[in-house]
Amino acid sequence: MTQTINRGALFNASCLALITTAFSFSIRAGILPQLGDSFGLSAEQLGFINSMWFFGFPISMILGGLFYHKVGPANIMRIAFITHTLGILLTIFAGGYTTLLISTLFIGFGNGCTEAACNPLIADMYSGTTLNKMLNRFHMWFPGGIVLGSLISKFMTDGGFAWQTQVWVMMIPTIAYAVLFFGKTFPKPHVEAATSIGSNIKAMVSPVFIFLFFAMALTAISEFGPQQWVGLIMGASGASPMLILALTTGVMAVGRFFAGPVVKALGQTGVLLGGSIFAAIGIFLFSTVTGPMAYVAALVFAIGVCYFWPVMVGAVAQRVPLSGALGMSIIGGVGMFSTAIFQPIIGGWIDESRATQSAAGLAGDALELAAGQETLQKMLLFPGILIVLFIIFFVWQKGSKPATAAAAH
Repeated sequence: MTQTINRGALFNASCLALITTAFSFSIRAGILPQLGDSFGLSAEQLGFINSMWFFGFPISMILGGLFYHKVGPANIMRIAFITHTLGILLTIFAGGYTTLLISTLFIGFGNGCTEAACNPLIADMYSGTTLNKMLNRFHMWFPGGIVLGSLISKFMTDGGFAWQTQVWVMMIPTIAYAVLFFGKTFPKPHVEAATSIGSNIKAMVSPVFIFLFFAMALTAISEFGPQQWVGLIMGASGASPMLILALTTGVMAVGRFFAGPVVKALGQTGVLLGGSIFAAIGIFLFSTVTGPMAYVAALVFAIGVCYFWPVMVGAVAQRVPLSGALGMSIIGGVGMFSTAIFQPIIGGWIDESRATQSAAGLAGDALELAAGQETLQKMLLFPGILIVLFIIFFVWQKGSKPATAAAAH
């Protein structure tokens, strides 16, 4: 007798797992100064601890993609639960720098397992425009969770709670997703050929996948680059960096929730092209405005980057379906690797700009603002290239309907 697949429970559990990822991003950012004080760590050491988050993520994503059809999403999510729990507990009871490096690597590994399991799981449960809608609703919980985690961290820090207590909060969605996944029947992969790693790799050696691979590197850094540095840059602009982050991620969460009609109206290629234009305008505004206008820039930027990640994953699922879970994991992995690689480059741009502006006689907030805005102007290169690439993709794919892994349910 065939067991019924509870798509609602599986989808909700996936969302809770992604909230765990978002909490690990925002709460860790919130407690970073306290970690530095507690363990006497330098900014460089804190930077290496953060880099473990980005490093662990793509490793498990790619491994999860390789073995998805052999071990299945249920087992990958069991590994996610174990590594999330280990990472959280090791952080809480950390004895110093080395333990924090290891704990953050475990958390990053668990986060990557979540992406590796849940993206193809959702692709196996839905298809067509419903798949785009549900992938966007799933990915809504990364910015949505960041908003929630940032507010929790700010409230708890302001309230005098110990950083360890904040880390315990991360266990709430972790336990919740484990309970919700427990005992559920998972769907079988739609595409039988995708069970072969050889056929996955063969499918990825295609013009569409190779194009999406390189485009993903630029969409990821267009999204995460300015977000990572905008607090430092806009802190001297008269606007609140925390409000900018909350507004940006809040708009992204709302936009992803209502993604279905947007993707249906504009198509994947239209959404990607429109997003790159809005992202470029948003970054340009960030590089020129101060005070309340920074919130307008945040709004425009959020509209631009809102759909990048889920629509790129959806494009792989529908336009290169035989790449299977491995294809979606590779795309997510290259996005995270790109983010990790470009961070020190952007940091170098800031250092160069500071030196230039300091030599010109600027100091204090004026120096920080000028250096930051000059760096943001360099970041315009990322969405600028994407506009050209997505015009090509729009024309190239015009008239071709995305392949689907199976008929709509």
